[in-house]
Amino acid sequence: MNKKCWFFSLLTLCLYYLNAQIEVPDPQSEDNEDKVIDSLYIAVYESFQGKPKVLHAEPLFIDLIRDLGARKGEAEWNIGLGLFNKKQYDELLFFVEYEWAIIDRLGLEVEVPVNFFNEHLGTSNSYIPENQIESIKLASQWTFYVNTNKAVSLALGYLNEIFFNPPSSIRSRLFNENMYNPFLVAAKRWGNNWHSLIYAGPQLFQHFSTGTIHSRIEWNSNIHYMLPGTRNFLGIEINKYFYRNDFFAVFRPQMRLEIKDNFLIGIVTGIPVSYTNQNLSTFMRIIWEPHGI
Repeated sequence: MNKKCWFFSLLTLCLYYLNAQIEVPDPQSEDNEDKVIDSLYIAVYESFQGKPKVLHAEPLFIDLIRDLGARKGEAEWNIGLGLFNKKQYDELLFFVEYEWAIIDRLGLEVEVPVNFFNEHLGTSNSYIPENQIESIKLASQWTFYVNTNKAVSLALGYLNEIFFNPPSSIRSRLFNENMYNPFLVAAKRWGNNWHSLIYAGPQLFQHFSTGTIHSRIEWNSNIHYMLPGTRNFLGIEINKYFYRNDFFAVFRPQMRLEIKDNFLIGIVTGIPVSYTNQNLSTFMRIIWEPHGI
């Protein structure tokens, strides 16, 4: 009898000890820990060397000229690769982009996109554009309002894109047309993780050989969720274009992965609202910041 009592007493002590050592995960505690991590990360990002700026999620397809509230000396290299399934052919886009802040809150950008085309089976070659350097893009962006308490940033920008003629016509005229594109950026972070951004402005196209001008309105809406304590995010970018008698939009689900503190990769899928001109597309952006954030 004594042996049994000793056995059950020992078993009870062991169970009590194990129960004291095992911590049951508390969802509320994990949420609080994420909030602390986010708050510390955001505080470091927004107050690190220079004027305060707000952490915003930057869209991946139509990206910004530089971070909103960029500080002097910040720079970034981008290499992009996209595959677009058009009605008559496939288009492969490759570009190199460099952006930098020459002074606090003023960013500049240079981009050179190159296009390659491949016909669909059964399509006549007459429908296939020529492989070429598409254009040269020059842009600037000035963040004129930064409010770290409300997590809001506003910026004005201008992008000028001059398009080359295809190689077969380049002897008669080097450039085909020019696009003038002033734009406004408004961004707001909701709490620590949710980000919204609007990028909008008119685009005016001037054709050099005829002198004609046509226009459209570009309006891009963005919503992203940034994972706690990182710059990794999941979100959607909606590119909308308003013509005089037409409308076209593409939904672009996307994700960004932070490989190192100054090296990121973005992956985008394009889903057009109308399949008249193009079908699904894929896009990838490689981002390298020489000096980090």
